[in-house]
Amino acid sequence: MLEIRNLTRRFAAVTAVEDVSLSIPAGQLVGVIGRSGAGKSTLLRMINRLVDPSSGSIAFEGRDITALAGAALRRWRADCAMIFQQFNLVGRLDVLTNVLVGRLNRRASLSSLLGRFTEAERALAIRTLDRLDLADTALQRAETLSGGQQQRVAIARALMQSPRLILADEPIASLDPRNAKVVMDALRRINREDGLTVLCNLHTLDTAREYCDRIIGMQAGRVVFDGPPAALSGEMARTIYGVGEAEQAALESVTSTALRA
Repeated sequence: MLEIRNLTRRFAAVTAVEDVSLSIPAGQLVGVIGRSGAGKSTLLRMINRLVDPSSGSIAFEGRDITALAGAALRRWRADCAMIFQQFNLVGRLDVLTNVLVGRLNRRASLSSLLGRFTEAERALAIRTLDRLDLADTALQRAETLSGGQQQRVAIARALMQSPRLILADEPIASLDPRNAKVVMDALRRINREDGLTVLCNLHTLDTAREYCDRIIGMQAGRVVFDGPPAALSGEMARTIYGVGEAEQAALESVTSTALRA
């Protein structure tokens, strides 16, 4: 269980996240939606402790995450894997090495950076790539892959951390509709097969409705909706996105068509 209580983050005079409280049971696939600047990325970065809260608390299975430092914080970041919009791969390195980097938080950093991975770790990396239909790319330079393939490599790297929680920050924002579907299918399959909790920031409402067990809507740093996809009304969606009825209908039509493409 992930417990967030009265979480707030201020950047000088700007409040990016304000008084957010959430309880997320293990195994849920949660979509966080809202316009750019709604606070979605800051929320995920606080959970991973890439950004420290200004106030409030984060607890995972009763452990106070906001109090962690040093080795304990590094272990939490291994437990709480982060997937970013821009993949963050090392393009000149092969795919297999990029995936093995996911072991950095689980073993001595220097030996990992020198490429001293065990045969067991290499075998695990290949199996993880195979789960994502990428085993045949293991020896290719990461920069030669398509955007969708690179994002799946980033997912494989995250899985190599043996995480208990995956945070995906706009994982499909830079992808075309076909690759976006492949990436979301992969995240849902991992969520179902491994029982991993997944929090995924998404721009498009239809994607959240199709893939997520629960939707959290944010506006101006606050949670304005929290519930199952079926409970998200058109009126509430317009509130979250700050658009009129006609604009919302057009947005849903475009995203729905794109996902079926």
